[in-house]
Order: sequence, then C-alpha cells, then structure tokens
Amino acid sequence: MHLALSDLYRAKWTNQIPEEWIRSVLANRSDLTLKQLERTRDLMNAHVRDCLIEGYEKLIPKIELPDQNDCHVMAAAVCASAAVIVRYNLKDFPKNILGKYEIEAQHPDKFISSLIGLAPDVVCAAVRRLRKSLKRPPINAQDYLTILEKQSLPNTVNQLKKFMETI
Repeated sequence: MHLALSDLYRAKWTNQIPEEWIRSVLANRSDLTLKQLERTRDLMNAHVRDCLIEGYEKLIPKIELPDQNDCHVMAAAVCASAAVIVRYNLKDFPKNILGKYEIEAQHPDKFISSLIGLAPDVVCAAVRRLRKSLKRPPINAQDYLTILEKQSLPNTVNQLKKFMETI
C-alpha cells in the first residue's frame, strides 16, 4: 500500500478482490477480525486515488482463463486498461491470453524489483514508512528484509540490501 501511495504506478482493484483476500486472511489469521480487515479495506479504498474499477462485470463471460474464478480479475484489468496484473500465481494467467489484451502478469517480486530499478529513492522511502509503521513489535531493516524473503520476494530483498541505511 505504501508503494501504491507513492504514485509510481496506479493501483487498481474491484470490490470483489478485497472480499477474496479478507476471506483468505480470516482463514489463516485467527488473531484478526472481520471488522479490522474491513477497516483496512476501507482505508485502502479511501487513500489510493481512483483505485476502484467498476463496470467490468459485463466482460467476465467473454474471458477464458484456466481458473474461471480469476476471470473477474482479467475483466477488471481490461476495463481499467491495465498493463500489468500483479499476482503470485502466474499459471492461471497465460501469456497467450493476456497478450490479446496487451496485459502482462507479473510476480510481485518482479514488479517491485522493476519499481526499485525505476525509482529506488521512492521505493526505499515507501519501504521505510511501512517498516516504521510496524510497532508491535518494532522491526529493524534486516528483520524486515527477512520477512520479505519469506514472502517470496528474493530479488526485491537483494536490491533493497543495497539501501539498508535508507530503509
């Protein structure tokens, strides 16, 4: 979210996408409540400029993907004229289908690494703000990079190591 607020890219999503991640987080994190996650969603929607995509639903039946449950994501990307869909699971977004719409699916590691290459100072400032917002417990830069490594972001971590003093 801190990267989305940096204006390096235009983060976009639908109302359906937070519903999915909220369900997933609740299934895996018994320490969090629906109310907390809904508050997070509401704050995201309020602070990321023009983030909500509407009117994509009519495109869903025209999209064919290996996992039909992902068609809403593709339809939203088409509706928003997105260039990139950022996902961990790339196999459900084949290049031959995305290519028809001039959209690329990228792993978060590739996406963030690209942003670091474009504007390292902006990305480092966003990472620093995010890390400093973690207060229970506070997390130093090295421990934060360890967390990112566990989130399958090895290239991002390798690039951020060069900027340890600023993150």
